[in-house]
Amino acid sequence: MSPNATPTALPERGARTISKQVIAWASWDWGASAINAVMTTFVFTVYLTSSAFGNTDSNTAALSLALTIAGFTIALLAPVTGQRSDAGGRRRFWLGVNTALVALATAAAFFVFPDPRFLILGVSLIAAASIFSEVAGVNYNAMLPQISTPKTIGKISGFGWGMGYVGGILALSLVLFLFVQPVLDWSGASTDNALNIRLVAVFSALWFFGFGLPVLFAVPEISRRQKMAKVSILESYRQLGRNVASLWRTERNTVFFLIASAVFRDGLAAVFAFGGVIAAGTFGFELSEVIVFAIVGNLVAAAGALVGGVLDDKIGPKAVILGSLVGLLIAAGGVFLSPDATGFWIFGLLLTLFVGPAQASSRAFLARLAAEGHEGELFGLYATTGRAVSFLAPGFFTLAVVLATSHVPAGGAQRYGILGIMLVLLIGLFLLLPVRKPNHSTPQENA
Repeated sequence: MSPNATPTALPERGARTISKQVIAWASWDWGASAINAVMTTFVFTVYLTSSAFGNTDSNTAALSLALTIAGFTIALLAPVTGQRSDAGGRRRFWLGVNTALVALATAAAFFVFPDPRFLILGVSLIAAASIFSEVAGVNYNAMLPQISTPKTIGKISGFGWGMGYVGGILALSLVLFLFVQPVLDWSGASTDNALNIRLVAVFSALWFFGFGLPVLFAVPEISRRQKMAKVSILESYRQLGRNVASLWRTERNTVFFLIASAVFRDGLAAVFAFGGVIAAGTFGFELSEVIVFAIVGNLVAAAGALVGGVLDDKIGPKAVILGSLVGLLIAAGGVFLSPDATGFWIFGLLLTLFVGPAQASSRAFLARLAAEGHEGELFGLYATTGRAVSFLAPGFFTLAVVLATSHVPAGGAQRYGILGIMLVLLIGLFLLLPVRKPNHSTPQENA
């Protein structure tokens, strides 16, 4: 670290200053929830795959293809963009640029009219927002060591995840009651030319950009690495290859964690991705019931992330992740065996309770492993490995359903997809077991 570099942890500035930085940092997570919950999960992608754009199967295929291309793009870009922002001292700058690009791509979705001619525009904008959001997230996650100390990193990571869940609840509720099923009679709720849904895109863009701004003012820019010459994109990839090879030789434990976390994080994502599908298809939930369950589930997940963050700093992230994965397996088994909707409510909410701590502690685990000045590159690899195995949970879910179809009564096979998700979580748990826990104490502690 150079004499002029900004310290990674700032305990000497006082709790009050750190608290403001943490709140500003977590505000970005709050804002990003509108993109995740509203645009890509519950509202806008549902609009794009509806009959308003033609054949629903073709629309779904088009959206899936666009998101697949986006996933490959993220896998290629994430580690190099993180590496270059680390080296150039431009972490905050690129977080701001990509935040603005997400907002612009999202706002542009206002011009996606309910006509098959606009389908390509719609799925392209969703894919672009996904790419910019992930690249922004690399720099955002890399800031975690800047606004925490080794003794508080778990709690702060959990606070960020919790803010994201709560922000998603509020954003989704506002969209539901202002645009989708309005409680007020106002022009923005008009369904003519899908105006209400198109305005949801504008709302999401403003929500994300507005709550994404505070971190850009509160958290200082990192210092540029001394004696680091500017290099081409091609040379950045060569350097990335050398760094990964070095990581394998000298920090193999970090590589093993990246692999293990990629697997269990895919299982965690599947809990939410298929939760609504199972609620409706297996347990007979109406759409309104699914939305209510999603809101309550996000509240429970937020509480779990906060509690898990506190435990992370006391017993370490590995213990929290392992405990959460065991809890998830038990809860998923309960959902699988539940005979009715009551059982789904009980065990489904228990599932969401353990998702938050696992996600937050996974981020904190990697932040503790990251060498100073290389956080962006490592979180870029974190994003890349996650994308590389993102087919696992959907694939095992589908395989389990297909295998069960000929052996159970009609309409009963979907339940068996839960076993596919459980298998992914179990594989992730076993891969994590041999990974050494990170050191709670580092030089940053006394920075």
